Amino acid sequence: LGIIEGLTEFLPISSTGHLILAGALLGFNDARGKLFEIVIQSGAILAVVLEYRHRIAGVFANLGTDPKARRLLANVGIAFLPLALLGLLFGKMLKENLFNAPTVASTFILGGFVILWAERRQHSVRVHDVDDMTALDALKVGIAQAFALIPGTSRSGATIIGGMLFGLSRKVATEFTFFLAIPTLGLAGVYSLYKERALLSADDLGMWTVGMLASFVSAFFCVRWLLRYISTHSFVPFAWYRIVFGIIVLGTWATGTVSWHG
Repeated sequence: LGIIEGLTEFLPISSTGHLILAGALLGFNDARGKLFEIVIQSGAILAVVLEYRHRIAGVFANLGTDPKARRLLANVGIAFLPLALLGLLFGKMLKENLFNAPTVASTFILGGFVILWAERRQHSVRVHDVDDMTALDALKVGIAQAFALIPGTSRSGATIIGGMLFGLSRKVATEFTFFLAIPTLGLAGVYSLYKERALLSADDLGMWTVGMLASFVSAFFCVRWLLRYISTHSFVPFAWYRIVFGIIVLGTWATGTVSWHG
């Protein structure tokens, strides 16, 4: 599960969707399993922090003197708000009704076609550097990220593809997605841990450690690979992966070949 989280968190293929499916296959999708998924996200966050440690340190060190540092921090905060507000309002309802294999598979397929459509559009790039993003750019990306409340959508996919449609270059959209992941996953994780604090147990510490380490290592290499990949490639292969994988899951669910519980 840690490896799945690390490999899928920053690719446009939905880490939540993959963890729901993997948890169903492993029979580890109860409340304790969901808490585990929250915990191992911290490994993926640490991978981004390590990759961008110099940039992040520079932003906080120069907040008082550099307008670009203040703008980037403000933009991350603005982009975080839509998902945070909608998550507080509708998160429980969505988890109770949509966190299941048929929904995830359907969203996989739909998201794949959205990526194909977006990649075939003629893109007019206005923003070539993440420091040049405006507050309105950040808000638009934040609204796109909010669609990730629907499992199977992909938070990174929504923000990257949304950013490209809104005039960001592929590189800027991807980098801003990484920066946005830090407060989004971090604060959501802290809030979820507080809500589920009754399930916290020292007996699970070893399991959490293994999951976090696997998530960190796989996410670190995935982030580095993705930054190189986007310089010369599109996201079309991920779109076809989503479509094919979604069809397989729907087919096995409809025929009863695989028992998708929860």
